[in-house]
Amino acid sequence: MTTWGLQVDALDVARWQFGVTTVYHFLFVPLTIGLSVLVAILQTLWHRTGNEKYLKLTKFYGKLFLINFAMGVVTGIVQEFQFGMNWSDYSRFVGDIFGAPLAIEALVAFFLESTFIGLWIFGWDRLPRRLHLASIWAAAIGSNLSAYFILAANSWMQNPVGYRINPESGRAELTDFVAVLTNKVALITFPHTIAGSFLVAGSLLVAVAVWHLIRRPDSADTPAYRFAARFGAVVALLSTAGVLITGDIQGKIMTEVQPMKMAAAEGLYTTESPAAFSVLTVGSLDGSREVFALKIPYLLSFLGTGDPNGTVQGINDLQAQYATQYGPGNYAPIIPVTYWSFRFMIGFGLAAAAIALWVLWAQRKGRTPRSRWLLRAAVIMPILPLLANSFGWIFTEMGRQPWIVFGEMLTRDGVSRSVSLAEVLTSFTAFTLIYATLAVVEVKLLLRYAKAGVPEITEPDQPDDTDDDADRPLAFAY
Repeated sequence: MTTWGLQVDALDVARWQFGVTTVYHFLFVPLTIGLSVLVAILQTLWHRTGNEKYLKLTKFYGKLFLINFAMGVVTGIVQEFQFGMNWSDYSRFVGDIFGAPLAIEALVAFFLESTFIGLWIFGWDRLPRRLHLASIWAAAIGSNLSAYFILAANSWMQNPVGYRINPESGRAELTDFVAVLTNKVALITFPHTIAGSFLVAGSLLVAVAVWHLIRRPDSADTPAYRFAARFGAVVALLSTAGVLITGDIQGKIMTEVQPMKMAAAEGLYTTESPAAFSVLTVGSLDGSREVFALKIPYLLSFLGTGDPNGTVQGINDLQAQYATQYGPGNYAPIIPVTYWSFRFMIGFGLAAAAIALWVLWAQRKGRTPRSRWLLRAAVIMPILPLLANSFGWIFTEMGRQPWIVFGEMLTRDGVSRSVSLAEVLTSFTAFTLIYATLAVVEVKLLLRYAKAGVPEITEPDQPDDTDDDADRPLAFAY
């Protein structure tokens, strides 16, 4: 099919569908991962101190966490369908590898998470305090374990290990499950992703708390919001440090296992030693050479190799190497996409950290924030790390192209052969409309409960074994 002068086939639409649904799903994932732990910490503070403000904050942010968790589950199911619908050849190739980590993720991590979230929701004033506290911690651990097994599968696509190719079936077969779980890419991608998740969660705490502090300065719950704003800002700053440290290590590993991705991230066309970091690069229309660049000397060599004078391979040299190794073809990703997504990832993340610093400064020595500009900045603060996370994953996946499994399978070879363009367009359109509807529902629910503020605590804190609680209202009911 030709659209606006461009030739579009089923592969193009399948890639767009997977990209849109994956990025959309990942809008919910980091908030669920980070907020589950922060809510558990807030409940722990209440359990240890008995201070009612921590209980109010636990129930308040816990409600936002549950809304987001439910939406993440719904959108995540679609990911499973796509493997069989549009990417059956890919599923057949990697099924033996992906089966183990994804099965463990579902049977252990997700079941752990979902089961104990249920106990936490319905266990308020029914379960003993310690058991109820343990349930939210178990759910938080499940969320983070779930992330690890999924990232282990994705890391195998970036750096295949612990496998062999069956010459008869042409499939990848698992030979060392431990090698898959301890893949060097997975071991650094996990803490990097978790740090990014805490940055999102901390930003949400700040946004909601600052909104209430400035819009409702005379509220009786001001002490609770002041704590939430400080707590969220500190979490955001510590998370930013974690993202930068793990990102630095991740860059060095990426240079080792996927040198083309690092070269594309910097628009580096020729091998350099030492290599400068590109602040801004303008390339030729065909993406084969650099036209103009603003650079910081030695920085790229240090980021990529740990040595200011280290060698970083260029796009053109790697293209020639891969053409010799894998056969004729274009092995470079879309340079503008990788180059700018890498910078947007960094820029949006640092912008969120700057707002967190502003919030702490505005609350110094017991002050209460009053600035309308701070209010505006705080309201958009959660969006910034969400964008940073999304652009990070766009960079990760687009930078691997044209490979769907680096060095083993090209993306064009993984698409379902029996699915027509019309069928993929139909599913893409349907998913997009459904996701747009879900986005409206999610935003309305989050805004509604965020504006409502912390709840009044009127129910007993301890379960009463002599009381019939059959008609007791639920702690969380929408």
